[in-house]
Amino acid sequence: MEVKNKPHKPLIYYYVVVVVLLLLFNFLAMPWFAQRQIREVDYGTFMSMMEKKEIGEVEIESNQILFTDKENTAIYKTGIVYDPGLTDRLYESGAAFSGEIVETTSPLLSILLYWILPMAIFIGLGQFMSKRMTEQMGGGNFMAFGKGKSGAKIYVRSADGIRFDDVAGEDEAKENLKEIVDYLHNPDKYKEIGASMPKGILLVGPPGTGKTMLAKAVAGEANVPFFSISGSEFVEMFVGMGASKVRDLFSQAKEKAPCIVFIDEIDTIGKKRDGQVGGNDEREQTLNQLLTEMDGFEGNAGVVILAATNRPEALDPALTRPGRFDRRVPVELPDLKGREEILKVHAKKVKIADDVDYSKIARMASGASGAELANIVNEAALRAVRDGRGFAAQSDLEESVEVVIAGYQKKNAILTDHEKKIVAYHEIGHALVAAAQTDSAPVQKITIVPRTSGALGYTMQVEEGNHYLMSKEEIENKIATYTGGRAAEEIVFGSVTTGAANDIEQATRLARAMITRYGMSEDFGMVAMETVTNQYLGGDTSLSCSAQTQAEIDRQVVALVKKQYEKAVSILTDKRDKLDMAAKVLYERETITGEEFMKIFDQS
Repeated sequence: MEVKNKPHKPLIYYYVVVVVLLLLFNFLAMPWFAQRQIREVDYGTFMSMMEKKEIGEVEIESNQILFTDKENTAIYKTGIVYDPGLTDRLYESGAAFSGEIVETTSPLLSILLYWILPMAIFIGLGQFMSKRMTEQMGGGNFMAFGKGKSGAKIYVRSADGIRFDDVAGEDEAKENLKEIVDYLHNPDKYKEIGASMPKGILLVGPPGTGKTMLAKAVAGEANVPFFSISGSEFVEMFVGMGASKVRDLFSQAKEKAPCIVFIDEIDTIGKKRDGQVGGNDEREQTLNQLLTEMDGFEGNAGVVILAATNRPEALDPALTRPGRFDRRVPVELPDLKGREEILKVHAKKVKIADDVDYSKIARMASGASGAELANIVNEAALRAVRDGRGFAAQSDLEESVEVVIAGYQKKNAILTDHEKKIVAYHEIGHALVAAAQTDSAPVQKITIVPRTSGALGYTMQVEEGNHYLMSKEEIENKIATYTGGRAAEEIVFGSVTTGAANDIEQATRLARAMITRYGMSEDFGMVAMETVTNQYLGGDTSLSCSAQTQAEIDRQVVALVKKQYEKAVSILTDKRDKLDMAAKVLYERETITGEEFMKIFDQS
């Protein structure tokens, strides 16, 4: 069940609108309606009707004369003309007439009667209505209009809810959270020994790793109500609204205890308070209210706060200290075994061939998150439907990995014969340099089919198992592999193209990291020249050294990449015959497997 409250305007808004509408009606609409009912005639008609005694009532004003017929069924208007005997003739005609009345009311009394009194009546009426609505809805003025409601989505207990079995690849995180489930089921055994459950549990990790799903799995296993709200929903235009929503959320949670409250993207309201003038008062008030509410209930109250964020370093220390968010649960990218389990979980939802090798797909999808793996399985099912098959096969899953990595094949991209040869040599250059070096990942596939990501071809390398550390030699080999494509172009064609742009970027990034972060420079040694922020959101870096040191870093980066480029040129020059042979096969077939390439490479 999902509860949503529509936002309303503040009360004073309605007062202003009503007053403006009344003024417009009185000063514009009413005179317009009156004018529409008055007939305008000339002075001669007025004199003729007066001689015939056809006039009933006459009102003489400073700029016009208004009069009616004898039966008072029509109103006429005419202009003012100098006529000294008008009064006598009107008296003889029997008409009832009068002149313009001079205003005798004081200006102060006029303002009081026509402005202050009506506004006071409207304000009093509004206050009365607001009070009645507040009494009926049990809240303040903001609550009466739904502004102070938390707006949390409530997931009630259900037999088909998410369980821990539905979440794969995060065994350590599930182990940490199972204790929470046990406490919600059996709180007495914890109270008996005097132990208190953590008030708050912070789930941290990259996007798509299943933080929200883990929180729902805890609620599903514990079979308790689950309140879910995003941190951005607390932020309002009006100061105080976010704090009111926090109070309402915790009030609902205490009534439903035992329960779980999940706050997604908590860094939206939990950022560090910097104390700068002109800061976000609404966000800071919301954070202060959240801190107060977390201090306001005991650990054994049956309310467990779960929160998720991709930016733990940005959170306020007062929020992450023990007593508030006592426990931090990392939800990292899955390893090889975890990726295989995640693929199997999502494969249960679609029809998959029995001979699918999930281990191979997991190795191909190195570094993929749980969300990306789910997308890979779905893309495979969609591909099977497009091909008119009733189940997804191994080839569908392998192609879907490439779709997630490099995009769909561009069927309308037609390379010229010369461009196709350049791309073929470029990709074989990568593969040959990788195969000729030790400690390099084996080549899985080479293709020169253009993709929607902009790649005209790519060489896929797949690690055999989990790889957590990289030696200096392995990184240097990786840089040499990145430069292999450009080296092949220069050796074969004597010129270079723009196709190595991404290779240059990757090689430069690795070389700079070796010097500034990994301590692999002989000159700098174990000194960090660069700091990483937002490690879960791409890992932005910033240099923390002098301008002279930055210039020396740039010099060493250029020298390192140049050295590995020269090594790649040397390897390809020595194996020129294999370079030509493999490039010819790739040019003709457009795609070859790693096994086919290694057969060419191993030929004497």
